[in-house]
Amino acid sequence: MISAKPFLKDAAVYLVDDDPAIRDSLAFLLMSRHMRAIPFESGEALLAALPLEPFSCIILDMRMGGLSGLETFNRLKAAGSEAPVVFLTGHGDVPVAVEALKTGAADFIEKPFNDNQLVNTVIACLEKRFGKMSESRQRAIIEQQLQQLSSREVDVLKLLMAGMLNKQIADALSISMRTVEVHRARILAKMQARNAVELAANLASHGIELA
Repeated sequence: MISAKPFLKDAAVYLVDDDPAIRDSLAFLLMSRHMRAIPFESGEALLAALPLEPFSCIILDMRMGGLSGLETFNRLKAAGSEAPVVFLTGHGDVPVAVEALKTGAADFIEKPFNDNQLVNTVIACLEKRFGKMSESRQRAIIEQQLQQLSSREVDVLKLLMAGMLNKQIADALSISMRTVEVHRARILAKMQARNAVELAANLASHGIELA
């Protein structure tokens, strides 16, 4: 039994298959595991629904009437979709699916598929997507916090991140140590960091460099 993960209820799983029986069975399977399934009968129908929900995953049949799964995947990428794509393939489609993996597909599963294998794959894709979105949100928060700093606070922050002590910062900026201490306290408050080490770690972990 696969345990429910709280964030899954916020995810959208797009099911794209021209076989209504497969769409219905997949929708039932995913909803039984606390996921929201959104079925489409073709690649064209999915593309017409762009933009997709940010926190989502796509299960895409490789062989369909009209646009193939691979053509649909390429158009999704061209449109800037970041939703992970899991291909459903027949045995003869495996080489094409492997090639799709090299260009950004998340995974592929051969038909007939095992229910637990499919669900585990989708959950893994959603977990990875959730992590990327959380990291992106956190980076945006830090960048917004940086914009709240005054020009002088930015000057102090740069020297602080360079490892300078308060006295060295005061000498470099020709201000008093007390003024440095005030700026430092305001910087930490605005950046929601307990100390300079934590602040430096937050900036580094999100790849943020001070210009």
